[in-house]
Amino acid sequence: MGMGNAKKIFEGLLVLQYRSGNKKAFSLLVSRYNSKMYNHAYWFTYDKDIAKDIVQDSWGIIIKKLPFLKNPDSFGSWVMQIVTRKSIDYLNKNNRNREKLREYFNQPKAANESDNKEADLLKVYGAINRLPQDQQIVLRLFYLEEYSLREISEIIEKSEGTVKSRLYHAREKLKTILKNRNHD
Repeated sequence: MGMGNAKKIFEGLLVLQYRSGNKKAFSLLVSRYNSKMYNHAYWFTYDKDIAKDIVQDSWGIIIKKLPFLKNPDSFGSWVMQIVTRKSIDYLNKNNRNREKLREYFNQPKAANESDNKEADLLKVYGAINRLPQDQQIVLRLFYLEEYSLREISEIIEKSEGTVKSRLYHAREKLKTILKNRNHD
């Protein structure tokens, strides 16, 4: 375990410093995580204002609970777990919006498909959007956020085995969707 571990230990130290009254330590944690949290919430909601609200709420919870975090080194996955849960809560309350957005993102992108690489990327994103949400989440955390299987299992509160099988099924399903897409 190379860099990832050093990063965790550093963040763990910041948590401990904050607990012992160092306010600067907290603003360092905020600057390390704020945009990551925002991007994550935005990915769920496709809405800038709502993503900002979710991040705001999440920091509120983090400040309240930080003194009681059992393992300070797990700060990063704990924070992402909070944002994930808040985002999913929001979606469950506002399911209709999500469906509309889904339809929009799955529209065939016709006239402007001049740039092939971009078109391929849109195809992949469109395909990911058609996967069940639990599979979308693990794909995103693994490939885009580059979390380890263990960290993902902490974030979504499922066993590593479950994470592995979701990743596997998501990849297989993605291949199928993309294959069929190419024949359209």
